[in-house]
Amino acid sequence: MGRRSKGLNFNKRRRNIESENVAEFIKMLTSIVAAIIIAWFIIYAWGTGTEVIGSGMEPTFYNGQTVFISRFSYLIKRPKAGDIVVFLPNGNQNTHYYVKRVVAVPGDVVVIKGNRLYVNEKEYESEVEYDKIADPGIASNDITLMEDEYFVLGDNVNTSEDSRSGNVGMVSRKLIDGRVWFKLKAEDSHFGFVN
Repeated sequence: MGRRSKGLNFNKRRRNIESENVAEFIKMLTSIVAAIIIAWFIIYAWGTGTEVIGSGMEPTFYNGQTVFISRFSYLIKRPKAGDIVVFLPNGNQNTHYYVKRVVAVPGDVVVIKGNRLYVNEKEYESEVEYDKIADPGIASNDITLMEDEYFVLGDNVNTSEDSRSGNVGMVSRKLIDGRVWFKLKAEDSHFGFVN
């Protein structure tokens, strides 16, 4: 039979302290990772901003005004007429984001005649009162939007490069980065939520 040591034994206490430290470290690391994931999701979903370039969306937005994008919106629903969207025209990574209003959705027939926009043979009505459209561009003939295609216009229609232009054309849903939901103050435009 072996002899038992009659002195103090610190090994058991040391193992308990080490396992408590490891557990505390894992808990802290898990909290940090969770915070990073939540912060990334909030910024990705609602906190990404872009700058409006040009006067094509006046008076809704002004040149240089910062707007925030909800990317989360279109993960659960499709863009609808009246939404203001942000996209890269033709997916071109070498250009700036365009900010435009959706005026027609997949399945709609669009034409500009007599200086007016018609969607499904009815004159387009919106909370934005469009000027007479001087240049119908490619919409001078009927355009039927295919699945996942959207027709967009700038609110300042006669200074806007939008779906009437061959450089932009119909906007594919996969190219839409998100919906504008908030704008910062600029010129005559107050900051606030965007409908």
